[in-house]
Amino acid sequence: MDQYNTPGKKLKVEQMFNDIAPKYDLLNHVLSAGIDIRWRIKVRKLLKPIHPQSILDVATGTGDLAIELSKLQPKKIVGLDIAAQMLEVGKLKIKKAGLDQVIEMVHADSAEIPFSDNHFDAVTVAFGVRNFENLQNGLKEMCRVLKPKGRVVVLEFSKPNQFLFKQMYQFYFKFILPTIGKAVSKNKEAYTYLPDSVQKFAEGRAFLDQMKMAGFVDERQMRLTMGIATIYWASK
Repeated sequence: MDQYNTPGKKLKVEQMFNDIAPKYDLLNHVLSAGIDIRWRIKVRKLLKPIHPQSILDVATGTGDLAIELSKLQPKKIVGLDIAAQMLEVGKLKIKKAGLDQVIEMVHADSAEIPFSDNHFDAVTVAFGVRNFENLQNGLKEMCRVLKPKGRVVVLEFSKPNQFLFKQMYQFYFKFILPTIGKAVSKNKEAYTYLPDSVQKFAEGRAFLDQMKMAGFVDERQMRLTMGIATIYWASK
């Protein structure tokens, strides 16, 4: 089966993230030791030079990246996700932060983004592309709604290369993370899915090639924290 096209994956992902929504933020920050916060700051800094006034955050989850991007002072940010319960948690956070006039949460599928062509100055997605049922469909939709010369930034998990750190990381990812995740969220599948999906996802040059196929140009990458995550960015 094509690793970028997995029929039935969308429904599984939607149900899984709806289930863990109440504990998602806590687990994210605990399991990453807060490093994910620094990674999102790097995404914001990559967008700063283009001064985006309209941003679409695909697979926004509970809105952490959308909230971080609000520091760019755009006129509008749209957070889009298929998991309604994740969006509900995000709406409470956004309202508490006083950002509900800037950030709008939309329940929709990344394969059918409900906005017109050339609509946004920037499009982002954090830890979401590996969950797409069809990667090319999702990337093409992101390209479609991005304005010419706009920028797309993708933050995604990847696999470290340094041997000793790689062994430690894989042990943590396969044994420690699922145990903690199950204990807190009561959902074992969600935190076994995470390492499995990272292992299967083609990163680096292979993902940049997927971006190029979808219509993006000048694609680049930056590995973070010894390769635990990678930021990919490109233009339209």
